[in-house]
Amino acid sequence: MTNRNLVVLALSAVMLLPACLRAQESVGTSGATNQTISAKTDDDRPALQKRYPRYKVQRDDVLNVTFPLSPELNQIVAIQPDGYITLQNGGSTYVLGMTLPEVVEAIKKNYAGVLHDPIVDIDLKDFQKPYFVVLGQVGKPGQYDLRYDMTVTEAVAMAGGFASTAKTQVFLFHRDGANWVEAKELKLNSILNGKRISEDPEMHPGDMIFVPEKTITKIRKYVPYGVGVGVTPVGSFID
Repeated sequence: MTNRNLVVLALSAVMLLPACLRAQESVGTSGATNQTISAKTDDDRPALQKRYPRYKVQRDDVLNVTFPLSPELNQIVAIQPDGYITLQNGGSTYVLGMTLPEVVEAIKKNYAGVLHDPIVDIDLKDFQKPYFVVLGQVGKPGQYDLRYDMTVTEAVAMAGGFASTAKTQVFLFHRDGANWVEAKELKLNSILNGKRISEDPEMHPGDMIFVPEKTITKIRKYVPYGVGVGVTPVGSFID
């Protein structure tokens, strides 16, 4: 290869180098941006529900804390409105929203300066009982204990069943997290007629069912006469 050809190749390489660098920077920036967007999206999404979630302690729950190797520290503590528990010779520890294994670890850290590698056991002595709420056009709207596995139709039945003014198209509100509420529209008429039984959702603690009113019932409130009996003044009814 002649010297002239070598010079041409060198000049070509120098001219192409900035373009290659710009392309790499563009790919790197794009990748970083995609990662940032992906991370932000993941942060904004509610966590996937676990099949068998552990109970998280709430305010007014009562915990029985035992130390097998130091029984003099055994104690019963209640979770205060601010989420703290006050421990004997251990000060205050924030535990609100933790599972029992997480509470154990929090108490171990709290006693690290008092005990060497403490062993801690916790029993849930008293706790907020799981519940659900049914509102709207049912026989007995209100809050009910969720004592066993229950579907939406069973929950409506526990609340007195559908009123004559009720739609069978209801709404189920489920809280996925502190700032997430999932609303689902359910057509229970098919389920009550023996169809799509597998689509009858299972109730979870804190769920709320709202049973709306039929459209025809809403209209009747503003009709000042009875159908088929002639015009009747509104004020002529006797209680």
